[in-house]
Amino acid sequence: MKRQELRIHQQGNPDTLKDRYLTFWADKRLLGLSITCVVQIVGLQRITNFPDSPAYVKGAVSLRGDVFPVVDLRQKLGGDANEYNDRNCIIITKISNSLYGFIVDGVEAVCQVLQEEILPVPYFNNESLNGCFSEIVKVPTESSVEKIIFLLNIQKLLSKEELELLALAER
Repeated sequence: MKRQELRIHQQGNPDTLKDRYLTFWADKRLLGLSITCVVQIVGLQRITNFPDSPAYVKGAVSLRGDVFPVVDLRQKLGGDANEYNDRNCIIITKISNSLYGFIVDGVEAVCQVLQEEILPVPYFNNESLNGCFSEIVKVPTESSVEKIIFLLNIQKLLSKEELELLALAER
């Protein structure tokens, strides 16, 4: 069965979207991204490689007339490269008016997170991770173990230098 794509409609009252987060997996971490940052979710596409780019930059995708760079989020966050499977997908976001795709291990759900459930993120002993995780959320489960969702700050996930490199490679 062919995977359906999800297009996020951001019309209407923005207040109805501000507490909603897309949750997904990357390197055994449950991550969350404000639904207002998500343009679309698609299955893996044919990716054209960028020469001489970091391992986490997989290349560019052309989708309905838009060409944009694609980054493997697992590798960007320091994880190992894995073979892709039918659960992997690309989350398309907009950063500084440009489209970027992030390959993730799988999408979990769209959930509502109340402001009082959001906690500050602990400090990581890894400078590249500090800043890209903005907050955390503890979510109760049916078992007594809570799930922790790391909320991503998409604006800080890629450095200014990385954004410039991807913009150059895209041309």
